[in-house]
Amino acid sequence: MKLINRSAIMVLPRQPYADWVNGLGPEVSGLDHPMELEAHRREGRVYLVDEQEDALALETAVPENWRQIFENELAAWDQFADAWPGSLSEALFRDWFETRELLLAFDLGSELLMTAELED
Repeated sequence: MKLINRSAIMVLPRQPYADWVNGLGPEVSGLDHPMELEAHRREGRVYLVDEQEDALALETAVPENWRQIFENELAAWDQFADAWPGSLSEALFRDWFETRELLLAFDLGSELLMTAELED
């Protein structure tokens, strides 16, 4: 096991996000039936951020990164942003997602970490 020099933000969808995905239609979402909130939450996401010294320092992680996280979560279902909400805001992000800041990250894997640059 290795301690890695990252802290993390766990992102779990709330009902408005599930409703938005289910409202996209199968031609955009690829779903042939609605996806329940619990299915979205089981998938969840973890976003790594620069390692923080303490929980107080980590409190700025979501305010500094909410837009990038929000856009990534929306693009997972609507890559071309055709049906994204009209005005993205931190308040809307917090309505659509629950977040938990995690101070320490450990790597239990035996394989080397792979990184790949994603387009913004």
